[in-house]
Amino acid sequence: MTTSGSFILSFDVGGSHVSACRCELDTLRVVQVANAPLGEVASFEGFVDTLYLLGREVRAGLGSVAGAALAVPGPFDCARGVSLMQHKLQALYGRDLRGAVAARFGLAPDRIRFLNDAAAFLLGEVSVGSARGASRAAGLTLGTGIGSAFAQDGHALLQGDGVPPGGEVWNLPYKDGTVEDLISTRALKKDYAALTGRDLEVKEIAAAAPADSCARQVFATFGEHLGDVIRDVVAPFHPELVVIGGGISRSSALFLPMAQKRAGAGLRLVPSTLLYEAHLVGAAYFWREECAPANGPAAIGAAAGR
Repeated sequence: MTTSGSFILSFDVGGSHVSACRCELDTLRVVQVANAPLGEVASFEGFVDTLYLLGREVRAGLGSVAGAALAVPGPFDCARGVSLMQHKLQALYGRDLRGAVAARFGLAPDRIRFLNDAAAFLLGEVSVGSARGASRAAGLTLGTGIGSAFAQDGHALLQGDGVPPGGEVWNLPYKDGTVEDLISTRALKKDYAALTGRDLEVKEIAAAAPADSCARQVFATFGEHLGDVIRDVVAPFHPELVVIGGGISRSSALFLPMAQKRAGAGLRLVPSTLLYEAHLVGAAYFWREECAPANGPAAIGAAAGR
C-alpha cells in the first residue's frame, strides 16, 4: 500500500492561474488536480494562501506529504526560491517563497523545490510522456510566447554543446526580429488579421480552419517558421526528438506536418501527450530526483528504477 510519504504536492504557476496536484512518487501518476485564478491575488501572503488552499484540496485527507515542487515562469532564482519577475506576479518579487511555503505547509525548507516551467514540461514528457526513453530531447511550449528546454539523461540543461544561453530561444535574433516574433500567439493573430482584417483568438482561427483558407495559410506559415527555428536553433543540440506543447499545440495537426518538413527528416517532432499535466509531472519528477534519497529505501528504489 502506498503511504502518505509517497506523495508530493506539485504546482504549476502561470501568469493568470495556478494548478496543483497530488502526485505519486513511484509512478508519477497525477491523482487529483485543482486550479485557482491569480487575477485577484494582490499580495505575497495571498499567493501563499492560494497555494495552501489548493494543496489542502488535492491532499484529500492525507496526514502528510513528502514535500512540494513548483514549476514557475522566469526569471526566477530556483535554487533560492526567490522570484525575480517584475512583468507579472509582482507581489512575489524578491520574497522568500521557499520559506513561506515551507512554513505554511509545515514542511522543512529543503523539502520544497522550484523548477522553470519549460524545463518541468520537458521532464514530464521525458519521464512518462512523448519523450519517454529519449536520452537527448528538447521541448518547446507554444503560447503567448515560446518556452524552451533541453534535457539529457533525464536532467534539464541550461548550458552545453548546442544549448542556447540559459536554455532559452525566445529572445534569440532570428530573421528580421526574434524567435518569439515569429512563433507566438501574437504572430498567429497578427498574420491572420493582416489577411482578413479580423482580430480572432488562436483557438477561433483553428476552429475556422476547415472552411477558412486564410486560417489554414497562417497555420502553415507558423509551421514553416517553427520548423526553420528547430532546424537552425534546436537541431545543433542533436536531440532525438522535439516535444511540442503549450496552448497552440492543441492545433498541432494544422502546423506540425509543415514544421516537420522544414525541420528535416533527421529530427522527429512529436506533440505532447501529457498536455497541461506535463508541468505538474515534471516538477514531481524533478523533486524525486533531487530529494528521494532523503525519503527512505522505497523512494530511492523508485527513483533508481526510472
